[in-house]
Amino acid sequence: MEDGYHSTVKRRLFVLFLSATLTCQAPAAGLPDLGDVGAGDLSPLAERRVGEQAMRDIRFREQAYVEDPEIEDYLNDLGQRLAAHAPETAQSFRFFAVGESTLNAFALPGGFIGVHTGLITAAKTESELASVLGHEIAHVTQRHIAQLVANQGTTGMIMLASILVAILAASRNPQAAEAALATGSAAGIQSQLAYSRDFEREADRVGLQILQGAGFDVRGMEAFFERLQRSSRLYENNAPVYMRTHPLTTERISDIGNRVSQMRYRQVAGSETFHLVRAKLIVDAAPPGVSVEGMHLLDDQAADVRGYARALVALKAGRAEEARAHVAKLSPEWRQHPMVDFLLGEILRAQRDLNTAVAHFRRAVAAWPGHRALAYGLIETLVELGRHGDAVVEARSRISGDSDDVRMWSLLSRAQAGRGSSSGRHRAQAEVFRIQGAWRAAVEQLELARAAGDADFYEASAIDARLREFRRQLQLAREPRADG
Repeated sequence: MEDGYHSTVKRRLFVLFLSATLTCQAPAAGLPDLGDVGAGDLSPLAERRVGEQAMRDIRFREQAYVEDPEIEDYLNDLGQRLAAHAPETAQSFRFFAVGESTLNAFALPGGFIGVHTGLITAAKTESELASVLGHEIAHVTQRHIAQLVANQGTTGMIMLASILVAILAASRNPQAAEAALATGSAAGIQSQLAYSRDFEREADRVGLQILQGAGFDVRGMEAFFERLQRSSRLYENNAPVYMRTHPLTTERISDIGNRVSQMRYRQVAGSETFHLVRAKLIVDAAPPGVSVEGMHLLDDQAADVRGYARALVALKAGRAEEARAHVAKLSPEWRQHPMVDFLLGEILRAQRDLNTAVAHFRRAVAAWPGHRALAYGLIETLVELGRHGDAVVEARSRISGDSDDVRMWSLLSRAQAGRGSSSGRHRAQAEVFRIQGAWRAAVEQLELARAAGDADFYEASAIDARLREFRRQLQLAREPRADG
């Protein structure tokens, strides 16, 4: 039986995309106007709007979404490095992780690319992981999703809904996945759920060019797909979901091999961050009590990577002193990595040595200003110490560079509450709801901020201006578009 939570997710996503399908006839309130998808291509703007809504639903309602800034930032750094060498496109990309052990990656409309954590841990080299991301980027740049939708018209959007629902349901519950696919086949399109062989070959070709342009080992694509094919024989008719949505044939692998043989050989060492992210995911997925020696995916890793994993295992088990000792044994070059710096800060917090943790995080943030986890660690520690004014200053400085950082807005709301600013707390919480697309709740928070009466003139003016804007957005979400 399918669990109630995933049943709810499936229904919500299917209603979202089915509603989006019908906007070509009568645009629904708050849903993107996709135009006439049956008469032509799905526009990049429409793709992006659909993708943004799906992404919001996955991020804030799907439990499997990995809310880890180090993993998310790594995937985006790797993905953007690859996307910089993609065929010219106006599409922007965002990469995210889904906490599932299955080997899967998928592209949503609008350049949103999800990667199952099982695929990351299964990759033996960074080039193998990059090859899958390059392949998914190619599906986006070649507009394969839009073509599928355009070719199928209204049923194409139902097909798209079925694919996305299956993505969320497949790894945890195969029966739920089959039910999701059956929903699409009710419209006579089950055979269209997978990318066509032509699309796959094109994505292979473009993906290899992206991989080579970004400086990776192009043999990574051939090696990873060969391993996928070998593993699929163990599944017989129940192939991994990646192979069902991305048909993998001997002919395709042979074609990849032929193309690779004509490219210049390049041996590429994986980045330290790849190995640390992979180790972190392996430790996170391991049952309690399992030692690093029992995590066979780490058997071939360098001593420093295994030492980092041992520190994670010890901290996870509440043995902070042991974790600190493992970090101290790492070689100097590895101890200078921002992920190790963050781990040491978390160890200090676990030991309740908060003043030392603040000093450590401050040094680390200065050394690695773009590492979000370090900034979060600093602000959370300041809040724990009751230094709410300092936490507000730090959070505001970060938000000025990224107004859509929902975790930073949440931290700012906590810090403002701690320093006794009711208006500041509600204003920050309004931004959290704004990012989540909950306009009514956002308006209510700003009304509470205005009514608190503890804002100065300039802050009150800013709250009023934001309230007018949020009310306009709420009105737009309520009313059907007049040009439909």
